[in-house]
Amino acid sequence: MDRKCYEKYGLNEDILMEHAASSIESFIRDKFNLGSTILIVCGAGNNGADGITLARLLHPDYRIKLYIPFELKSSMAKIQLQRASLVEVELVEEISSCDVLVDALFGAGLNRELNSQSVAIIESMNSLESYKIACDIPSGIDERGNPSPIAFKADTTITMGALKEALYNDLAKDFVGDVTVANLGVARELYEDASDTYLLEASDFKPPIRESKNCHKGSFGHASIFCGQKEGAAIISATAAARFGAGLTTLVVHEKVTCPPFLMSSTTTPKNATAIAIGMGLGNFFEEELLDKEVINRDTPIVLDADALYKKELLNIIKQNREVVITPHPKEFVSVLKLLKNIDITIKQVQENRFKLAREFSAKFPNVTLLLKGANTIIAKNGELYVNSLGSSVLAKGGSGDVLSGLIVSLLAQGYTAKDAAINGSLALALASQKFDKPNYYLLPTDIIDLLAKIA
Repeated sequence: MDRKCYEKYGLNEDILMEHAASSIESFIRDKFNLGSTILIVCGAGNNGADGITLARLLHPDYRIKLYIPFELKSSMAKIQLQRASLVEVELVEEISSCDVLVDALFGAGLNRELNSQSVAIIESMNSLESYKIACDIPSGIDERGNPSPIAFKADTTITMGALKEALYNDLAKDFVGDVTVANLGVARELYEDASDTYLLEASDFKPPIRESKNCHKGSFGHASIFCGQKEGAAIISATAAARFGAGLTTLVVHEKVTCPPFLMSSTTTPKNATAIAIGMGLGNFFEEELLDKEVINRDTPIVLDADALYKKELLNIIKQNREVVITPHPKEFVSVLKLLKNIDITIKQVQENRFKLAREFSAKFPNVTLLLKGANTIIAKNGELYVNSLGSSVLAKGGSGDVLSGLIVSLLAQGYTAKDAAINGSLALALASQKFDKPNYYLLPTDIIDLLAKIA
């Protein structure tokens, strides 16, 4: 994309670098008082050159301390250091206290583990109680989005030209802070190439608002949720489905269950069911013959979650031509890959390779919508990936996934496609979590359901 700027738009490396540094300069000038102490730590390459350029742009309005721990290798870094020296930017020999710390050590695309000197520098940077800004990507985050083995912990990352996938791997979430994109001299729509990966925003949420006045309960579908060994999971899921607009919601039960009065119950899947969800607390309550008849040998849209992801007979639904959403967390995804593709993999390997594995699964099963849960949820369908980074730590509580399955099956029941149901169910869960205004350890899954009223 940088080369496109040179070849198509007549720009050069110098112009892009000045714009990169100017974007960070504007952020600092908007946020911090003149005279604040700003320490800029620069590496040997062009990321370091961006930092050196920034030092010149901020001097002398701020007290600049420029620290360059490595011998410069980039020709642009050497040129920028000459320019900074001419305006008498102060070079320092160590990391010391400051108001603002800018990390310009390593940019995107790191493909090696950091050496001991780099690790020591980053540890020293992280120890400061300064406002921390990462230039392009926090140093130490590799090209897959993993700390190698540690990373700079930024309050804000100002990434250059376009968003990088590595910023949205789960293992990067504690390091990137808020992410903004720096303009490099042309609009993003001109700079960026076509992509099969999309970052979801709150404005993408399309709730199931009822537009028609001439309607009845049958107009909004019939969600059918299987209630198994741990009945609370299915009741939570069904409550979420009812709250999110399903005209009718039925629990399919193995034995009599006490459920809220707004839910129906049945020992079989209702004939007029327009979507099914199965797996939440399922256990081994239902015989294979019943599952064959009521779940597997139907063409009703379906959500497979939790216990369903450990049962090969249910997972084989993925190979059918119907609207299917599967919603594994990393451990469940390990089971899915083992049962369907005979791949032995660890949870750690899933977390380190989330985007790669989601793409490979989508290529193998293009008719299925995969929702891979995590700090940043990935939704994959037919080669396209959608990343939801809007969730919060309040959702790290048993039952949150049951709510999500209920939201998705409700939307399926109301006629959403599998992909749109997964996207909008995921967004609803995340946006509701943002409305929680109590301590982040305090949430119950029923709180999320109540907060759905505040997001439409």
